[in-house]
Amino acid sequence: MDHDPRELKSWAKRTGFNSTFSAETTLSSLIDEGAEDAAPPPPTRRDAEFDLEKGIGRDRGNGAVSKVDMDPILGQRSAGAEINPLKDPDPVGLKDVGRRHEKEKQRSVVDIDVGLKEVRLEGNDRSMRANDEVIKGGRSGNGEAVAAIAPGNGEPKEEDLEIDFFGDSPDPHNSAPFKSGLTCDLLENQGFGRLVLYGIQQYLSLIGSLVFIPLIMVPTMGGTDGETANVISTVLLISGITTIVHSFFGTRLPLVQGSSFVYLAAALVIANSSEYRNLSENKFRHIMRELQGAIIVGSIFQTILGYSGLMSLILRLINPVVVAPTVAAVGLSFFSYGFPQAGSCIGISIPLILLILIFTLYLRKISIFGHHMFLIYAVPASLAIVWAYAFFLTAGGAYKYNSCSSNIPSSNILSDTCRKHALTMKRCRTDVSVALNTASWIRIPYPCQWGMPTFSFRTSIIMTIVSVVTSVDSIGSYHATSMFMSLRPPTPGVVSRGIGLEGLSGILAGLWGTGTGSTTLTENMHTLQSTKMASRKALAVGAVFLIICSFVGKLCAVLASIPLALAAAVLCFTWSLIVALGLSTMGYTQTASSRNTLIVGFTLFISLSVPAYFQQYPQDSVLVLPSYLVPYAAASEGPINTGSEGLNYALNSLLSLNMVVALLVAFILDNTVPGSRRERGAYIWSSSGISETDPSSLAPYLLPEKVGCLFRWAKWVGS
Repeated sequence: MDHDPRELKSWAKRTGFNSTFSAETTLSSLIDEGAEDAAPPPPTRRDAEFDLEKGIGRDRGNGAVSKVDMDPILGQRSAGAEINPLKDPDPVGLKDVGRRHEKEKQRSVVDIDVGLKEVRLEGNDRSMRANDEVIKGGRSGNGEAVAAIAPGNGEPKEEDLEIDFFGDSPDPHNSAPFKSGLTCDLLENQGFGRLVLYGIQQYLSLIGSLVFIPLIMVPTMGGTDGETANVISTVLLISGITTIVHSFFGTRLPLVQGSSFVYLAAALVIANSSEYRNLSENKFRHIMRELQGAIIVGSIFQTILGYSGLMSLILRLINPVVVAPTVAAVGLSFFSYGFPQAGSCIGISIPLILLILIFTLYLRKISIFGHHMFLIYAVPASLAIVWAYAFFLTAGGAYKYNSCSSNIPSSNILSDTCRKHALTMKRCRTDVSVALNTASWIRIPYPCQWGMPTFSFRTSIIMTIVSVVTSVDSIGSYHATSMFMSLRPPTPGVVSRGIGLEGLSGILAGLWGTGTGSTTLTENMHTLQSTKMASRKALAVGAVFLIICSFVGKLCAVLASIPLALAAAVLCFTWSLIVALGLSTMGYTQTASSRNTLIVGFTLFISLSVPAYFQQYPQDSVLVLPSYLVPYAAASEGPINTGSEGLNYALNSLLSLNMVVALLVAFILDNTVPGSRRERGAYIWSSSGISETDPSSLAPYLLPEKVGCLFRWAKWVGS
C-alpha cells in the first residue's frame, strides 16, 4: 500500500532509518568484525547474518545473530546493532523511498534481496519491521542510491542474499562519480570557461604554500632577490608539471603537487650547518647543489618504495594514529619562525593575520554568486589588501629614516641608529626588492640551472628519511580526499602508485633545483572543502596556467618582492592549518579512546621536547644566528657522537626535526600498544575486501587503458 511521503519522513526520523543506501557509505558502515578472518558458509532458510564486507549473508546455525559494528569513519554508531528474525510479523510497505537526481533519466537498479523480519537498534530501542518483503536498493543515474521494498516470500534464499551496492558500469572510465555536495565532480566537464575558472581558483587558494617557501629559504641560503624570483619560477613550473602527471598517472585524485614544508625544515637544517654558515662567496649555489643531490637520492628511494610494492606492506602499519601527530608536527615545527618573523613588522603583519581570520571564520558562510568568496580567496584577497596598505605606508614615509638606506647590508652600516632600523626597513618596505628591475620578461627554468648537483652521504640520509615522512603525509591526504569525495579509500596498490610517482616528481624537482622535493600538499583538503571543486580536468587546466605563469619573469619578480613580514604572517595561518588538518585525521578512529589520546598527546609533546634538547647545544660559528634559525643549526653540534662525522651529522639533524621524531614515536607506539583495528581506524585504510567484492568501485583510480599496460612491471599492479 502507498504511504504519504510526510508520514514516511516522520517515521524515518523516529526509527533512525536512512533511506539513502549510498554506494559510498553503506557497504563500509556495517562490518562484521569476524567476517574478515572466517569464510562465510552458505546461507539457509533460517536465521541469516549479514556480512556486508564480503557482500553476502551467512547463518551461524544457532539462531543467534552477531552484532554488527558501525563504521566510526562514517559517523555511525559502533555498537548495538543486531539483526534478529521475529516470528510475529508486522509488515511495512514502502515504495520508491529515496531521491532521484534531476539531471539523470536512467537508473541502474541493483537488488539487495534480504528477507528481514526485524531490524532493532539496541542503542536507541527503535525498530523497523519488514515481513515477507524484499528490500530493493537502486542507484540513480548519477550514482546516488535509492531504495524500495518489494514483496517477497519471506524466506532468505542464496540468490536473495547477494548484495551489490555498486553495479557494474559498462564503461567505468565514464561512469558518473558519487556526489558529495561538490560544485564540480571528478569526471565532470562544465565547459572550458568554467574549467579555467575552477582551475585558477584552486591554485590561488594555495598561493601561500606554492610561493612563500622560496621567500623563506633563499634569503637564508644567502640568495639575492633575483635568485628568489628564479626559484619561485622553478617551483611554479615543477608544481604544474607534477600535478598534471599525478592526475593522470598517480592516484588520479584532484591533488595539487608542490614544495613540502617537511623538505623546508630539512633544507634549513642543511643550510645552517657549520660548513655553509660561514661561506661568503656563492653560498646560495653551494647549498642549492647540495640540496639537489640529496633530494634526488631521497626521491629515488621514494620511487623504489612505491613501485616495488614495499609501500603496500608498510601501509598496514601506518594508520590514522600515526599520520595525525606526524602531520601536526610539520606545522608545529615552525612555531619558532612564524611570529618572530611576522613580529618584525607588526604594523602590517597583525592586520594581515586578523583579516585572514575574519575571512575564513566570520565571513566563511557568506555566498556571492553562489560561491563562498571570502573563504576560497581568504589568503590572496587578504594579502592583496594588506600589501596595498603597506605600499601606501611606504610611499607616505612610514618606514623612512633620515640618512638610512635599506639597500645597504646591515654589516656595512656604521651608524648605530641606521643599524637599529635596518631590519624594520627590510621587512616592512615594499620597494626594497630589486628583483622587478633586474628580471627579464621571459625566463624558462631548465635542469641544473644552479650547476651540477653534489652528492654526500650525510645529506642523502636526511632527505631519504624525510621522503618517508612526506609519504606518510601524502597517505593521509589520499584517504581524506577520497572520503570527502565519497569515493572508496584507495587500495594499497593505488597508494603505492601515488607514492612512486611522487618520487619521480621529486627527482624532477632535484634536477631543476627547487630546493625542496615535490609532494602532495597537505592543504589540498582545506582547498577542496572550500572550493567544492574536484574536477580532474579543471586541475589540469589550472596546472597549465601555472606553467605559463612560471615563464613570465616579471610576474615571479613581483611575487619575490612581497615583504617577508607579510609572507611570515600568511605562513602563521598556513602552518596552523596543517596542524588542524593533521589532527582531524583522528576522526577516522575512536577519538574517545584513551589509548589513542595518550599516544597522540605523548607524541606531540616528545616531538617538541626532543628537538629542543638537541637545539640547546651551542653553535660553533663566528657568526651569531638569528633566534628563529637556531632550531635548525643543531646538525653539526648535537650530542650524538658515533665516531663517524657523517653519521653524527645525519642523526643530529634528523632528531632535531619535529616531524621525524613524531613519526618514529607514533609508529612504535601505535604498532605495539594493543588496540582493535576499529579503534585504530586501521581496517578502512588497509582493507582491500571492498575492492575484491566490487572492483568497479575503483573506477576513479584506474589508469587509462593505453597507459596501464605500460606499468604492468610494477609490483603494485593488481594489488
